[in-house]
Amino acid sequence: MAKKKSSHILTVFNQLLSDIFERNGNKPLNYKQVAAKLNLNDPESRDTIMELLKDESKKGLFREVDRGKFQLKEQKTLVTGIVSMTSDGSAFIIPEDEFEEDIYVAPRKLRTALNGDKVKIYVFAKSKGKRKEGEVIEIIQRAKMDFTGILKVSERFAFFIPDDRKMLHDIFIPLGELNGAKHGEKAIARITDWPEGAKNPIGSITRVLGIQGENNTEMNAILAEYGFPLQFPDEVENEANSIPENISNEEIAKRRDFREVLTFTIDPADAKDFDDAISFRRLENGNYEVGVHIADVTHYVKPDTALDKEAFDRGTSVYLVDRVIPMLPERLSNGVCSLRPKEDKLCFAAVFELDKDANVINQWFGKTVIHSDRRFSYEEAQEVIEGNSEDLKEEIHILNDLAYKLRDRKFKHGAISFESTEVKFKLDEQSRPIGVYVKERKDAHKLIEDFMLLANRKVAEFIAKKGRGKKRLTFVYRAHDAPNEQTLASFAQFAARFGYKINTKSDKEIARSLNTLMEDVEGKKEQNVLTQLAIRSMAKAIYTTKKSSHYGLAFDFYTHFTSPIRRYPDMMVHRLLEHYLNEGQSVNEEAYEKMCLHTSQMEKKAADAERASVKYKQAEYLENNIGREYTGIISGVTEWGMYVEIIENKCEGMIRLRDITDDFYVLDEKNYCIIGQRKKKKYQLGDEVTIMVKKVDLSKRQIDFTLLHRKAGEESSF
Repeated sequence: MAKKKSSHILTVFNQLLSDIFERNGNKPLNYKQVAAKLNLNDPESRDTIMELLKDESKKGLFREVDRGKFQLKEQKTLVTGIVSMTSDGSAFIIPEDEFEEDIYVAPRKLRTALNGDKVKIYVFAKSKGKRKEGEVIEIIQRAKMDFTGILKVSERFAFFIPDDRKMLHDIFIPLGELNGAKHGEKAIARITDWPEGAKNPIGSITRVLGIQGENNTEMNAILAEYGFPLQFPDEVENEANSIPENISNEEIAKRRDFREVLTFTIDPADAKDFDDAISFRRLENGNYEVGVHIADVTHYVKPDTALDKEAFDRGTSVYLVDRVIPMLPERLSNGVCSLRPKEDKLCFAAVFELDKDANVINQWFGKTVIHSDRRFSYEEAQEVIEGNSEDLKEEIHILNDLAYKLRDRKFKHGAISFESTEVKFKLDEQSRPIGVYVKERKDAHKLIEDFMLLANRKVAEFIAKKGRGKKRLTFVYRAHDAPNEQTLASFAQFAARFGYKINTKSDKEIARSLNTLMEDVEGKKEQNVLTQLAIRSMAKAIYTTKKSSHYGLAFDFYTHFTSPIRRYPDMMVHRLLEHYLNEGQSVNEEAYEKMCLHTSQMEKKAADAERASVKYKQAEYLENNIGREYTGIISGVTEWGMYVEIIENKCEGMIRLRDITDDFYVLDEKNYCIIGQRKKKKYQLGDEVTIMVKKVDLSKRQIDFTLLHRKAGEESSF
């Protein structure tokens, strides 16, 4: 009887615990939080709750999602998630709950869901050993309705063939919805309807981009494909044009005046939007005052204006190979806000007193007015550093010495140095690529970078410490998680094939061995492959209010403060810093977290668009070199082919497995190679091969190579 009673009590207690989690949206809770919600605060009850949570986690009612934090492990029938299409028309739904496994949906059960859409699905009961399957019952939010592609017009109707490889349906365009578009032109189409039972959606042409293969057409298509507008709305341009350029004496009186202090900018030679300037002076005590002055964009762009809403929607400026698509209209980005030489400009600054060892003795954050004395390009500043120019020689040498000390300290604390190669194109007047070169990062780049890192870190630290002892202040951080252990172990195993050892015992050891690898690999043929793989093994940095640390930089607190002309999160940081300097209360965390999520997504889209423009230029460059032989490095392997990066120009193309006829090759995913089934010949990531340019498809930004032979002999170099 006693056993029965205790079993009954256990059931009741489990129900009580389950109710607590359900009422709180199944948020992870620890035993103390559960006890508090049940008003059971005596030690015995708390211990019982802890024991129950542990025991029932083993049985499957709960799960421990973090150390000491539990959650209900319910079998959901309805799940919300994002559609990830496959090439065969089926899809996997990635649930919003990160602890849920992906759910397979067959093509016929997708309804009209498209890649990236947010959907609600019904999950079927899972048979033992089988994957979860489901059916779409509701499309909650479309990822996009606008697509770029090619128009095909016949006598009675027209079809639009999207560029997006994951958009598997052509769009039917009624002849009355062509809006001037002609057969064969590249355009943007918007889905307007998808009648039930219809195989294809119906749409209309919203913009003609031009003739397929023309540079302007293709660059605009890339922007449209990733959701970046091709121009600013009139309302936004009008607002920008109405902002006065002159600065009033009243405004100057509110600020610290640095106009008599030596100040200069260092930027790319072709830059027009100067976000940041450095001021420098010696102090009487022998220390140095270094000011990091950042364009005071939020002085001009006010919340809830058309300008601000447009900047938020874009999230970032986009840097394609041959153009910049600014986040703010040109009048602001290249004019009013840009820290041009010989002009008074308004800034938000982080000013540091540094000793000779680059230790921060004092710091100050606030509004400044500056007058830049000199505009250096990186090349000009490098000439000074290398002793080939006398221009501000003493000051730049002192700053370079301080930057070296900041850098050394950063690496000693466990920061990771990724020096991946950046490909640049020499373009003719029609923006056609006539040459490819690798951009070098020298001391002049690193000097600016290290002072920007210092400002970003110290602003984040200042806010975090200001919030201690009271309610934590909501802030926008640039957070970066430690790498996934499994992914890192896999990378370490691959690096070992080249003779590089990665110690994964601790974060510091990981950083130390990765930095040694980055130094050793510099200039070697495998540099790009290993650097890209190392970067891929790392977590992605995001904007968030929830975490503050940056693993890759080994900073406990980090934010983005230094580029508000081109990044919206920096504008958010400026507003929050000003608010808290004026002793404002903590802002709504949920609202800011949503803004962080959007800006992180736009940053990823911008990076994808930039990569697409590089791919297009690589294809365009090699279009004139079909039939030419090159030496390359195997940079990627997949089940359908292997990617090869040409050593000479860093262009990447694919050798399709079906085109290698001496054997039947299959992918060995674990060992990053493909293996011939009969002769066991191996092609491994990092192998050097000779290829010939076979075919270029500009519209798909694809390059196909023919494999001629392995450079280093028949056997793999491993």
